Amino acid sequence: MTERTTAARPRDPQDEGSAAGSATLDTVTDTDPGRGGTDRGKATPGRGERIFRGLTSGSGLLVVAAIAAIGLFLLVQAVPSLLADNANFLTSPVFDTRDPANLNFGIRDLLVVTLLSSLFALVLAMPIALGIALFLTQYAPKRVARPFAYVIDLLAAVPSIIYGLWGIAVLAPALLPIATFLRDDLGWFFLFAPGNLPVLTGTIFTGGVVLAVMILPIITAVTREVFSQAPRFHIEAAQALGATRWEVIRMAVLPYGRSGYIAGSMLGLGRALGETIAVLIVIRAATTPSGFSLFDGGYTFASLIASAASEFSQPLPTGAYIAAGLVLFVLTFVVNAIARVVAGGKVNG
Repeated sequence: MTERTTAARPRDPQDEGSAAGSATLDTVTDTDPGRGGTDRGKATPGRGERIFRGLTSGSGLLVVAAIAAIGLFLLVQAVPSLLADNANFLTSPVFDTRDPANLNFGIRDLLVVTLLSSLFALVLAMPIALGIALFLTQYAPKRVARPFAYVIDLLAAVPSIIYGLWGIAVLAPALLPIATFLRDDLGWFFLFAPGNLPVLTGTIFTGGVVLAVMILPIITAVTREVFSQAPRFHIEAAQALGATRWEVIRMAVLPYGRSGYIAGSMLGLGRALGETIAVLIVIRAATTPSGFSLFDGGYTFASLIASAASEFSQPLPTGAYIAAGLVLFVLTFVVNAIARVVAGGKVNG
């Protein structure tokens, strides 16, 4: 028989330290509730947090309630006049409320003039605003971009009546050669066909240019802020691949800022749809219905209501104008819904 002997290996101090350290670490980091630990993820909110959450939720609900109350007020005030209307409210070009016993009013011409002037302004303002925003954020040095941005933003501070006076006294005569060329050479296209006014000043064409100048700072400001927040690592990654300045903008800046650009454009469109004084001064009234031409005259929803505000003395005629305001109210919601769909349901920035 051979006797086996096992020599006892001496303990290593480092092993003892590691074991002690592991035990200590296990003891400190043990957060199992069943073993007496604390769960920080389930901490109850304090009183201040609950108050702040209630205030923010209440503010959001207050805005929704105010919008619903406005819509309900317009609907209640408009229904009696709509029931007493002797014309088709949606298709009639006539808006005659002089005789409360014989109301004949429709929104066909109001809708055409409002949409034509606003959409024409948007078509003019969107590419210019995009170019300005890209110049200020991607090309111009900071010492140039900052004062240039201030000048663009100051356009939003000019009162509407100033734009109206400038549009009819200065801009309309300056645009006369362009309007004449479009009507004479491109009159076969319905937008440039001869309108219902004997002159080419004071038309939807002139009003649309004025509205484009008015909404330009809104679209530019929103677009500039969104483009300036484009992720830096996206831009640097494109530059590392050897992309040119335009390729960087196309691959990194524009995809990120697309939804914000659309949102800013819809804000500008909302301003154009509701503009009152400038449109009332620039676009002349017409005696014949609109023919879907930019050289037509007429009233928008807002300008018609403003022009007749002094005559709001009887319920039924007043309700006719409130009905027109209700359509404008709904139109703004439709525009914002379309903007959300086009923008993909979210706004970057």
